[in-house]
Amino acid sequence: MANLQVRDLDDRLYEFLKRSARLRNRSISQEVITIIQDHLNSGKLATGNATLEFLELTGAWKDDATADEIVEGIRKGREKSHRFGAEDGVFD
Repeated sequence: MANLQVRDLDDRLYEFLKRSARLRNRSISQEVITIIQDHLNSGKLATGNATLEFLELTGAWKDDATADEIVEGIRKGREKSHRFGAEDGVFD
């Protein structure tokens, strides 16, 4: 069997692994192996463009407008804003 050594593991992550292993009556090594196996068997492996997958996770919208059009829309939305009900105020 192969061995795997992990260096520079964050203390919080190690404590989480230790606690998780203790709850399941496993050694830390057994817990790590189980987590890796579960992840690899889940079918959720990254197969596409990581940036696009990240944007999907963040709830980013899809828009056919160019960057210039988006910026112009933001600027127009800021003109003559009366969100706070005061004319010539700090936030107008």
